[in-house]
Amino acid sequence: MTIQGLGQLALFLALLVAAVPVLGGYMARVFTGEPVLLQPVVGPLERGIYRLAGINPGREQNWSAYATSLLAFNLLGALLLYGEVRLQGLLPFNPGGASGVSPALAFNIAASFVTNTNWQAYSGEQALSLLSQMLGVTVQNFLSAATGIALLMALIRGLTRRCSKTIGNFYVDVVRGTLYLLLPLSVVMALFLVWQGVPQTLVSPATVTTLEGPTQILPEGPVASQLAIKQLGSNGGGFYNANSAHPFENPTPLANLIQTWAILAIAAALTFTFGRMVGDQRQGWALFTVMAVLFSLGLAATWWCESQPNPLLAGLNLDQHASSLQAGGNMEGKEVRFGIAASALWATATTAASNGSVNAMHDSFTPLGGLVLMINMKLGEVIFGGVGAGLYGMLVFVIITVFIAGLMVGRTPEYLGKKIESREIKLAVLALLVVPVGVLGFGALSLVIPAGAAAISQPGPHGLSQLLYAYASAVGNNGSAFAGFGADSTYQETMIGVVVLLGRYLTMIPLLAIAGSLAAKKLVPPSAGTLPTHGPLFISLVMGVILIVGGLTFFPALALGPVVEHLAMIHGNSF
Repeated sequence: MTIQGLGQLALFLALLVAAVPVLGGYMARVFTGEPVLLQPVVGPLERGIYRLAGINPGREQNWSAYATSLLAFNLLGALLLYGEVRLQGLLPFNPGGASGVSPALAFNIAASFVTNTNWQAYSGEQALSLLSQMLGVTVQNFLSAATGIALLMALIRGLTRRCSKTIGNFYVDVVRGTLYLLLPLSVVMALFLVWQGVPQTLVSPATVTTLEGPTQILPEGPVASQLAIKQLGSNGGGFYNANSAHPFENPTPLANLIQTWAILAIAAALTFTFGRMVGDQRQGWALFTVMAVLFSLGLAATWWCESQPNPLLAGLNLDQHASSLQAGGNMEGKEVRFGIAASALWATATTAASNGSVNAMHDSFTPLGGLVLMINMKLGEVIFGGVGAGLYGMLVFVIITVFIAGLMVGRTPEYLGKKIESREIKLAVLALLVVPVGVLGFGALSLVIPAGAAAISQPGPHGLSQLLYAYASAVGNNGSAFAGFGADSTYQETMIGVVVLLGRYLTMIPLLAIAGSLAAKKLVPPSAGTLPTHGPLFISLVMGVILIVGGLTFFPALALGPVVEHLAMIHGNSF
């Protein structure tokens, strides 16, 4: 842990906090229909899309119609992407000659990208054509991110409306989120990345002669445009197999900093949007504080763990260069050009944000460093989380918290003037159960089925960690993985495809039902017995509920994986 590293982390946090009111206020104006700077340019395009698609922007939907539209829209996107990657060998813009992928892999790709997961059981630069990268996965990067934001807007309307049967129009929310937010930010960021050296081209792969003499093929393509939305939309799928550790995706320290910022920027700013739309900015800052404190604790733990030398290497006769690297911490699997602090920051941000991109190999992190990354995902990825998804996941914990607080004082719980009753609690618990079922249920299934267990590449506790990480990443719609996990089998491609769908939609549907239930209720005036939901006490309660629920659910499994591996490591044992 160095002063230079501390300065990097402090600069990142300062940039993130500075963006919250600016970007959050802009999003509030977009989704409440207020005039914004881009309206003269984007407005005609928005109206043209409505006319072309036959959408009446003034016609709102109840929660079930909103859910039906969401599912139908996502199903259509998944079918189109499935067809594109299956038929890409017959389609244009395929300079590398990529053939159509197998049915199981096509299902995995379609399920993964339509759910904002971007799990990649393939090498992007080899398996996909440029058309599949552009018209397939990049398009779904935009639409899946817009879907998450749309659901959050529906939930906010449920909290703010009184005696209403409607919660907005799904198609309007997706169009506005794409045109006014994701697209312009992505254009600016793509231009910045091109300036930094990221390729943006449609040429054939380049053949170069290396310094040693042999030739090497360097795939190129529309990398910057995909990279921009992959970070801003908390998608994470890379153009290259090495993801953001590849120098074409992440060429400079400045590009690394801005991409890390982009992973969290929209998710963090949505807390400000929430406060503005519910009419009490303190509520938004309270939720931001919960996320920021949990994120900072995880970042500090990961940075400290990775800054420690590996005790298993202490007795080895290393050369001077290797000894100096090890004395500075665990550099295995990390790019020397980024170092430990920037790698720990990215890893913490990407697992807290359901982004899944990597600039270092998480499989090479220390056992406790990897433990923090798994905890981020197993808490439901509510520590900022995906765009929209993180905040609506956090609101599930808020509902559970006010219910517990209500039980403690013997009164009906309330949040923002809405009574939280048995229907909302049942639906919230259903949403909470999705992650443990995905990790523990489907993970256990993979352990006992030979085709599933074959994906584990290492014996002992680290092998269990590989599997726990993979299924936490899938059900949390994260998409990162311990690199040693063999995800490119028919079993894992199919099973993980199923889990990412369950993780996305079995969380979304109960939340839309909660939004519809709350929208139909009257506002209850606050009284002397109303629990304030913006102060330090409530912030502490929410953090306590998040950590206790996560701990009670996953500690036994984590104790058998990274905890045992750490204890074995400090005693000089390896597997």
